[in-house]
Amino acid sequence: MSESFAHSGGHLLSHHLRSVASMAAGFSQAFETGTETQRWAWQAGLWHDLGKYRAGFQRYLQKSDNPDDAHIECRVGGREKTHSAAGALWALQILEKTHGANGRLAARVLAYLIAGHHAGLDDWDSGLKKRLAQADCQTELQEALAAQPLASILDAGGFVPDLCHIPGGSAGFALWVRLLFSCLVDADFLDTEAHFDAARPVRREGFPTLDAMLTAFNIHMAAKAAQATQSPVNVLRADILRQCREKAVLPAGFFSLTVPTGGGKTLSSLAFALQHAQTHGQRRVIYAIPYTSIIEQTADVFREVFKTLGDEVLIEHHSQADAADQSETARSRLACENWDAPLIVTTNVQLFESLFAAKTSRCRKLHNIVGSVIVLDEAQQLPPEFLQPILDVLNLLVKHYGVTVVLCTATQPALNSTDYFDASHNLRGLDNVREIIDNPDALFDALKRVTVELPPDWNTPTPWAEIAAYIESEDCVLAIVSTRKAARELHRLLPPGTLHLSALMCGAHRKAVIDHIKARLLAKREGRDLLALRVVSTQLVEAGVDIDFPVVYRATAGLDSIAQAAGRCNREGGLNGKGRVVVFVPPEPPPVGHLRKAAQSCVSALHGQHADPLERSLFARYFQQFYSTVNLDSKGVVAMLKGQPDLAVQFRSAADAFRLIDDKDMATVVVRYAAHSDEIEKLLGELAALGPARWLMRKLQRYTVSIHQRVADTLLAQGSLTLPMLGLYVQVNAENVYDPMLGLKPCDDVYNPGGFVL
Repeated sequence: MSESFAHSGGHLLSHHLRSVASMAAGFSQAFETGTETQRWAWQAGLWHDLGKYRAGFQRYLQKSDNPDDAHIECRVGGREKTHSAAGALWALQILEKTHGANGRLAARVLAYLIAGHHAGLDDWDSGLKKRLAQADCQTELQEALAAQPLASILDAGGFVPDLCHIPGGSAGFALWVRLLFSCLVDADFLDTEAHFDAARPVRREGFPTLDAMLTAFNIHMAAKAAQATQSPVNVLRADILRQCREKAVLPAGFFSLTVPTGGGKTLSSLAFALQHAQTHGQRRVIYAIPYTSIIEQTADVFREVFKTLGDEVLIEHHSQADAADQSETARSRLACENWDAPLIVTTNVQLFESLFAAKTSRCRKLHNIVGSVIVLDEAQQLPPEFLQPILDVLNLLVKHYGVTVVLCTATQPALNSTDYFDASHNLRGLDNVREIIDNPDALFDALKRVTVELPPDWNTPTPWAEIAAYIESEDCVLAIVSTRKAARELHRLLPPGTLHLSALMCGAHRKAVIDHIKARLLAKREGRDLLALRVVSTQLVEAGVDIDFPVVYRATAGLDSIAQAAGRCNREGGLNGKGRVVVFVPPEPPPVGHLRKAAQSCVSALHGQHADPLERSLFARYFQQFYSTVNLDSKGVVAMLKGQPDLAVQFRSAADAFRLIDDKDMATVVVRYAAHSDEIEKLLGELAALGPARWLMRKLQRYTVSIHQRVADTLLAQGSLTLPMLGLYVQVNAENVYDPMLGLKPCDDVYNPGGFVL
């Protein structure tokens, strides 16, 4: 029998199958179930490309002009070139033969993995079951067997499929399968990559170890402490850091780090994560952040900490990561594919959508989440409509996959289990969450830097003109409102020179304004700037933006938003007295949906409250009230993924439903921000010449604005936008479309449907 090949260039198929099997089994070693899971991963790897034994596929490798793409089914149309069904059908056939009906049922696990290793995990009843019953798939298996693969390849090798040890039982079945799938697809990618580019695996290496990072961190923090003044705030920050280091030796599990805004929680939480990972032999730290607008800031802070270890100390993985030479290298790009690095800085969207994904590219990294420390920065920002599936998957990761989770925020959400009279509002919460700070109440009292003034009547709105008059009377003030429309209206009523921030401004524009605000705040503190500084913003400044005003006005919102707004006031404690946070009832209520429910829950939590509105105990009351008004699994994801007796799971439907940012009705517009006009024109020229290359789209991201699809269509019809390619609009070179102060101008007043407010 002649040799069969997996890829061009002499890559023997038998070698590829055994290599993928061995690598996938190795990846699964970190799973709680140990050898049982390894056997599943090995078997999936051994049979995943069984269909490549077909004579038709072998002919294709010999004749194709692009044989390197032969392993990617979507790029090689034609019945005889498909190859992912044969192994799935063989698993169903051989395991039924050796273990009867139970064996055939268990083989569905392998069928999910093998049949999906190119196209992604599928639903069973409406997808994979029907696909495998098709005549073409049956023919694929017959033709593969006709090529007489080695008996050692076809043999199940004494594999006994046992479904009694699935981590988490039926509730954990889908995650277990998805993690196995990750092992398989990453092994397949890596073995194929090594064949075509022997130097590429070497380029993946070179990140420092966690031990080296912990040493560098300690040295950096010691130097930082030596240079710091002995202010009350710095003394408290040092104590927070000490407690994080001491508590890092506690057993793995759930932790909360409850620190007021400005308490240094970013570096303190990293200290805990690094020390905890070293203590418990965990493999990496994953730092997840709710907003792309602050992820680069956090990544830059970490790079400064580890600069003695070189330029490549972490990977920054999110949809808008800039492809600048100084922040992205060949190694970091490769590591982004599977998160094989010691420190990952990512977004909630990237982390959680991956944990519920079906596509190979998204699932590939999942096995590297096993045995990690996950820090959820601003944990109160977990999306309420997906809260139940998120908490379920976190519980599974902590209980069965060696993960530690740190909930890091000044306003801890109430994530413990609740049992209401109306069972539809029940929450399966997190178990045994341990607080890192010994006495959070005392810490909050010590770091109290503001007084909060509540409206005398929550039911009586204040006209914008009156609010503007209050703000105009202040010399240095930040006003935060809940919608883009409100920000424009209030800004219009304020004196010339008032600054504006909203997501109608592209990222580069917002950064320039924030940098300008910081510089002016410093100049005012030093007496070099005597002009009034007034800023109107949406809530995009409420998380991770380091600005420090003496006075903040906040439109009614959730209690956590009010607390975050307060974190922009007297942040460094530099005032002689306390800063002022003034909450007002705006002329229009927050948009219908979560924003309005949050504001209503805030009013309810503060009813009858005569002490500090930001007293820590109020947040549990607020979040319980808020969560009771929301469907915590609005898309029914939990039911889609629950392991049924027949192992029928809706992997693809659940992945489609689990979208933290539902952007299907949103359009992306590249704007012509005048301050960066030369760079934008250069990139647009490259776009026209090269098309939507990934690196190019990432560079353009900082010059984009998201707007509602129908608004984009109206602007297109007016000639204000062009549509050079599907899904990407470009502003026509017209000054009246993008305002140098306000950003992209709307074509009507209904600009943020569904509460899309940033």
